[in-house]
Amino acid sequence: MNTSELIDLLLHFASLSLLAIGGALSMAPEMRRYLVDERHWMDGSQFTDAIVIAQAAPGPNILFVTLLGWQAGGAVGALASTVGLLLPSSVATWWGWRLKRAREDSAWVASIRLGLSPIAVGLTAAAGWVVADSNNHADWRLWAITALTTVIVARTRLNMLWLIAAGAVLGLTGVIG
Repeated sequence: MNTSELIDLLLHFASLSLLAIGGALSMAPEMRRYLVDERHWMDGSQFTDAIVIAQAAPGPNILFVTLLGWQAGGAVGALASTVGLLLPSSVATWWGWRLKRAREDSAWVASIRLGLSPIAVGLTAAAGWVVADSNNHADWRLWAITALTTVIVARTRLNMLWLIAAGAVLGLTGVIG
């Protein structure tokens, strides 16, 4: 990765940082478009694997951003993607927190909070779609499991670890693979 590409990666992730309402994962569709479709720095499988590995690892889920940067440009790519995503949103959060604290009772603080909630839900749902679409390919069984899992999560309070365990059992027994 040359210096120009490294700066592009940093700036692209910095611009995403300010749109990552609902967390870094909510920007996964745009990250995939940029890294896989536009730049061809990795394929769709590598992209999905980075998200899955980071989600399975202990610690913050933003680790997938570092893995994506690593895939795209090694250690400097990992640094550029991580700093690009963390720095602008951290500064904006600090600034917003100070404003909120100074005007805790104002109507516009409540309005902002109410307005951002559906945006976060929509962006997160889009990220889920991108991961499912990259992983499920044309296998109707995987799509059926994705749909069933979505319904269970939406309608029950079942701990997600049970769903992960069920998926592992389906994979180990050869039902899916």
